[in-house]
Amino acid sequence: MARIVMKFGGTSVADLNRIHNVARHVKREVDAGHEVAVVVSAMSGKTNELVGWVENMPKVAGSNAPFYDAREYDAVVASGEQVTSGLLAIALQSMGINARSWQGWQLPIRTDNAHGAARILDIDGTDITRRMGEGQVAVVAGFQGLGPDNRLATLGRGGSDTSAVAIAAAVKADRCDIYTDVDGVYTTDPRIEPKARRLKKIAFEEMLEMASLGAKVLQVRSVELAMVHKVRTFVRSSFEDPDAPGMGDLMNPPGTLICDEDEIVEQEVVTGIAYAKDEAQISLRRLADRPGVSAAIFGPLAEAHINVDMIVQNISEDGSKTDMTFTVPSGDVDKALRVLGDNKEKIGYDVIQSESGLVKVSVIGIGMRSHAGVAASAFRALADKGINIKAITTSEIKISILIDGPYAELAVRTLHSTYGLDKS
Repeated sequence: MARIVMKFGGTSVADLNRIHNVARHVKREVDAGHEVAVVVSAMSGKTNELVGWVENMPKVAGSNAPFYDAREYDAVVASGEQVTSGLLAIALQSMGINARSWQGWQLPIRTDNAHGAARILDIDGTDITRRMGEGQVAVVAGFQGLGPDNRLATLGRGGSDTSAVAIAAAVKADRCDIYTDVDGVYTTDPRIEPKARRLKKIAFEEMLEMASLGAKVLQVRSVELAMVHKVRTFVRSSFEDPDAPGMGDLMNPPGTLICDEDEIVEQEVVTGIAYAKDEAQISLRRLADRPGVSAAIFGPLAEAHINVDMIVQNISEDGSKTDMTFTVPSGDVDKALRVLGDNKEKIGYDVIQSESGLVKVSVIGIGMRSHAGVAASAFRALADKGINIKAITTSEIKISILIDGPYAELAVRTLHSTYGLDKS
């Protein structure tokens, strides 16, 4: 017998038939004698609808200001998960399974006060663990917790993944199964490269890089939590037959295991290729090369909540001037230019330039730590395809390359083949 946390995303609970299918997955684990908690997202599209209601209410009420109370935003959008948890509990009860729904505040899941993007501080798993030990399935509304002001607080988009991993850590689960509309983590996006392979295992660090660099399988914060608390996490498909052979395998279920790298016996040099579209590049020309200039640039950008990546600095031959180039999401480029313009005198640049429509392609693998020549292979392969590189950043387990948007798919396929990821 094991203790398992199962999480189902919005597409998995999109309608009543799919919720019934989820109940069949849960029943399989209950019938095997396991203690089970389930974390659910809102039904597909429901959160977007609720957010739209919140954003339009001030306009309907005659207000020209697009502002609203973030605490009331949370009260509205958290209702999507409440509906799903109740419906799944009803489905399980109809199958003769002892189940009840839980809201985030009932556990409770304690968060900070950042309504709309709260972070989990603590979970009291005492009551839910006791109920699970008595044979009751806990169906928990994901995405939500209780802030220090005693109000509902939501965790931001993708927060149900974070809820599931945090609950798994709190109840000391043997594993956390994340059910989604894909059957695991692939070497790259199969829609771009049909030869992409599903990975049997991937290290926490690799998955963290994949998630932060464009892979949409898991939310970044959930991977961080899993890594910190050593929560063995499986990515699985909710659309496979719940009763198919192997689906109930306790130690080796179908899907991709995200785990500590010590569990991976044969480490590939490169594990996967990730990409992020809609990147923009900003360059500040002829800055004075003096202490504090970087803080003058990136401090105001941070205060404006603009995420900066891929920073490159070039020093002039005499050392008196420097150029600073960095990337931001394309959606933030106008805001970033405005912030930098407002601070031009303090920063002291001569010219500011920007370019949108770029793509960041990343090569990821823990095996890169002990292998030379990984970067050279990437640069040579892209050069052979006539793909120009605009910027490069590296770490121990990744190389990120900035290129023009139209070359994105060609670059992904080229690198995927270069490192042999298209071979079984």
